[in-house]
Amino acid sequence: MTDALTAPPTAATDGETRGRAGRVATAVTGNWVFLALVALIAFFSVKAGGTFFDVGNFRNILFNASTTTLLAVGTAYLIIGGQLDLSIGSVLVFSEVVGAKTILAVSGPAARSFPNATLGIVIGFAVSISIGAAWGLLNGLLVTRVKIPSFIITLGTLGMALGLAQVITKGTDVTGIPPKMITTIGVRRLLGLPLPIWIAAVVAVVAGLVLAKTRFGRYTYAIGSNAEAARRSGIKVSRHVVILFVIMGALAGLAAMLDVARYTTTEVSGHSADNLVAIAAVIIGGASLFGGRGTIFGAAVGVLIPAVLNNGLVIINVQPFWQTVAIGAILIIAVAVDNIKRSQRMRAS
Repeated sequence: MTDALTAPPTAATDGETRGRAGRVATAVTGNWVFLALVALIAFFSVKAGGTFFDVGNFRNILFNASTTTLLAVGTAYLIIGGQLDLSIGSVLVFSEVVGAKTILAVSGPAARSFPNATLGIVIGFAVSISIGAAWGLLNGLLVTRVKIPSFIITLGTLGMALGLAQVITKGTDVTGIPPKMITTIGVRRLLGLPLPIWIAAVVAVVAGLVLAKTRFGRYTYAIGSNAEAARRSGIKVSRHVVILFVIMGALAGLAAMLDVARYTTTEVSGHSADNLVAIAAVIIGGASLFGGRGTIFGAAVGVLIPAVLNNGLVIINVQPFWQTVAIGAILIIAVAVDNIKRSQRMRAS
């Protein structure tokens, strides 16, 4: 007892110091992405003045990021669950092509001002989301049944979806969308913000709550951390992974219709980099490439960083190609931070 009372508290003090250092490091690495976003906004505000720091400009940034946010939400679920989907850009293109053609078929002739435009838009949305979910189902079944890594499977379906979209359209975009699609969805404002921003925000909030507060979210983290351990604990891993891919596909289908509503046409050749942008946003937002960690909030912040960069660089008359350089550098930093966190956890355990 005496020895215990008189022994120098060196070990305990060292342990407390390491603990405080670990908490500080975790706080810094956990919030650096949000701080980077704030720093970017401050930099462009000083550099461009009122041209950048303007309500209308921030509204445009959010508008431009709304479609990517939907893709990033689905990608976050997949990466946290230990999977990747490289086909989302092609699935989006295929879904918007089929959805746009459905709208035109149901809406009636343009000469009569599209008499069934409302019905056509509703059915077009339903078809696009369903088509996207079907591609997600195909991806999920191939990954879980054929036992081939999702990277390879979705690389194959990337080519399939894009190729079929080009076959259907003969390589040309679908045009002549009813104006009601634009006025009621694309540019319609609610409380001062375009409707697509609200749709993306609602999806992100609901997805974040599901991931953080429900059994489905806990299972997603568990599978991404250790699929075999999750399986042994009674989680139906294969079924869960299929559902994650279906969610991803459905969100790509929804993003497709918002894209059509905004631009009044499909973009058959305009989404080749969507998969990389979504994956980069999720990783920049703090998710681990090894699965089992990440948040929807982080993914949303990760989406805003390239959106702010692109907008700010254009305003200060810098070649937008530098955006790609900057995003690549930030992605490398994000992966490095992820490795630091993993090393800290391994040492702590």
